Amino acid sequence: MFGIERMRALHAVATQGSVAAAAASLHVTPSGVSQQLAKLEREAGQRLLEPRGRGVRLTKAGQVLAGHAELILAQVAEAKADLELLREDVIGPLRVGAIPTTVHALLPPALATLAAQHPRLAVTLHEGEAEQTMPRVLAGDLDVAVLESWEDRPTVLPPSTTRIALFSDVADLALPAGHRLAHRKAVDLSEVDDLPWIGWSLGSGCYEWLVQVLRKQRLEPRISCTVGGYPTQLALVAAGFGAALVPRLAREPQPGGVRILATRPPLTRTIYAICRAGEEDRGAVRACLDALKAASARFPARASTVDG
Repeated sequence: MFGIERMRALHAVATQGSVAAAAASLHVTPSGVSQQLAKLEREAGQRLLEPRGRGVRLTKAGQVLAGHAELILAQVAEAKADLELLREDVIGPLRVGAIPTTVHALLPPALATLAAQHPRLAVTLHEGEAEQTMPRVLAGDLDVAVLESWEDRPTVLPPSTTRIALFSDVADLALPAGHRLAHRKAVDLSEVDDLPWIGWSLGSGCYEWLVQVLRKQRLEPRISCTVGGYPTQLALVAAGFGAALVPRLAREPQPGGVRILATRPPLTRTIYAICRAGEEDRGAVRACLDALKAASARFPARASTVDG
């Protein structure tokens, strides 16, 4: 009665808001989720979902059972963690996701530490933005994700995750060397009203952050180039195609023809590692978090607080 996969399907619908979104988060088909929910309704002897417009919503019985599902899934995760702690060695698979700038600067030393300290740990690394990796952590497809949260546009983390602050980073203004402001050390972004902007890929969190920052400075977000990868953005700045906001973590190598200026006010982000709540003490996850914190020690303003 009440199989784990059926409870997982109900929990996904409760957290994601629809069968289609639940299916996407679980990486199964919507019909697969519907079948699991139909079986769960038969086992419960009550309707758990009811139509709402083009979608569905949980009945009172569904809400009650979804609350129990969350507790049950957390208990199962805790049981797995307890079993993992019984192992003398940290072994098995470890799946890590990370934003591109940290894949370049943070992950190589962290993975080197893991390989040296835990040679029986099989690590796979997947590059992706928070909007791609966070759902995969929630679904259990990734064990740890490294992501960013801008002060101007914080990343909202579900309560079912645990986050560990690693360090802080700042984005500076990149201008063509011949621009009228290029001789300055710092500028208000509102002064940069004569150039288009170069941003991350359309639809990404970084793109939305750039739009929000520019609008906050009462600038029209004229974004002429949308490309993934800060080295490419800097090359476009050097070629005179526009201005860009580039995190310090992503400025190596810096091409000629680019001038870097501080912004007023500073644009700050925090780099976090996240995992599912309750798994931060599981052997492989704990080893990964420790390696990430050790690798973060060379970056400024590192923190090591844990927030549930």
